[in-house]
Amino acid sequence: MNELPENIQDLPNLSGSDRWLAESLASLGDRPAFLENSDIQFPAVQSAFAIALHMHQPLVPAGGGPLTEAEVISNLHFMMNHPGMGDNHNAPVFLDCYRRMGRMIKQLVHEGRSPRVMLDYSGTLFHGLRKMGAGGVLDDLKEITCQPEYRRCVEWLGIPWGHPVAPSTPVQDYRLHVAAWRHHFAAIFGVEALHRVRGFSPSEMALPNHPDVAWNFIRTLKENGYQWVLVQEHTVEQPDTGTPSRQPHLPHRLICTHSDGRTESIIAIIKTQGSDTKLVGQMQPYYEAKSLNSSTLGGRRVPSLVTQIADGENGGVMMNEFPPKFIDVMRECSGSRHPAMNATEYLEHLFASGIQEADLPVVQPLFQRRIWERMQPGDGPDTLAKVITSLRQEDHRFHMEGGSWTHHISWVKGYENVLGPMEESSALFHQKIPKPELVAHEYRYNNALFHLLSSQTSCYRYWGEGMWTDFGRELCRRTTAILQHDF
Repeated sequence: MNELPENIQDLPNLSGSDRWLAESLASLGDRPAFLENSDIQFPAVQSAFAIALHMHQPLVPAGGGPLTEAEVISNLHFMMNHPGMGDNHNAPVFLDCYRRMGRMIKQLVHEGRSPRVMLDYSGTLFHGLRKMGAGGVLDDLKEITCQPEYRRCVEWLGIPWGHPVAPSTPVQDYRLHVAAWRHHFAAIFGVEALHRVRGFSPSEMALPNHPDVAWNFIRTLKENGYQWVLVQEHTVEQPDTGTPSRQPHLPHRLICTHSDGRTESIIAIIKTQGSDTKLVGQMQPYYEAKSLNSSTLGGRRVPSLVTQIADGENGGVMMNEFPPKFIDVMRECSGSRHPAMNATEYLEHLFASGIQEADLPVVQPLFQRRIWERMQPGDGPDTLAKVITSLRQEDHRFHMEGGSWTHHISWVKGYENVLGPMEESSALFHQKIPKPELVAHEYRYNNALFHLLSSQTSCYRYWGEGMWTDFGRELCRRTTAILQHDF
């Protein structure tokens, strides 16, 4: 087998070739992803900026007929079919947003510029586009991802396949999401393109802060080959003070300690400020970078890096103002002392200059300092549970629901009517399939996995009630039915 098929019958290819994929990636070695082809003169850079575009559409049982029989289609397809509902008239614009980076990158490269962008597309969006006949979008993205003249400009970030929220998704399921996205991405763009996927973008910028869940989160990323993770500024703290990082424009080491004493660490790139799409839509990171000097790291002066991510399609600014602003800024910054750089490219230049990972400042997930003030790593999960209960009773602001792009949204409270079915179908999945490696190549497993992962998208919790809750519960029901019938 030289490549993976993108689909298995009517479903995306999410599993079954993990060993082949691992062997294929290993055959490519551990060479840098972007350094050899980078045109950035790193010693001359004073500060740089990186922008990422997050793209997502859930899959919904809304393809006609009653809810229990409706075909699972992309929400974008549903919008196209019902243009008079809400803001569904934006569907054609959304579709163009998913493909327009292909046009802009090629235009700028042909002008002799050095554009950069990081892209983050959910697996449900990939599959939904293909199923609704919009495969040309994926073809355009593949061209700028794989063609030698463009690929240094585009960095893909890994994402959990079904866009789940990490802090409150079962750990074993989150692993399935991470592996499924890589499997699906390789089937669309090829193994060589997957080899260049080094950074991870958590859905909703949700970082677990429960020590054991956070440890498993980092472990999962590292086991899947990720070298760094994007985190929101206010979701991490300095271990010694419990306060935000003093150097948010430098990479950090994110260290997570389990209650049993084990530790895991990964490089963290900090996204500063809030979630306002205007920041990326108006290319604010470039102007912020122009105001920054270089920083001191490991006894050396290194460029600062301003990093931002935003939805790539939502809101008038992203739909209308972003394209001309992106082109103008990329023309202006190319070859300057404040260039656009993708995060992996920046890290590879940084480490090539002599900086070591041990030189990076350390952060940990929010509120963990308060936990470790009252117990020692190694005291175990029972002690951890007691400490968490005590801290919650003393301070209503203390929580273990994780951090995300916003302070005011909980991904747990108020969602019991969706979380209950999600947890039940998840438990049944792992009860019925205790050894997935034995059946991962079979259609019945791919079918059960597809429905399980599709049911866990954050959209079914974000909106809280009504149609979206019904969609989520129905996908959970279908997952349970498949498991009971086929296993």
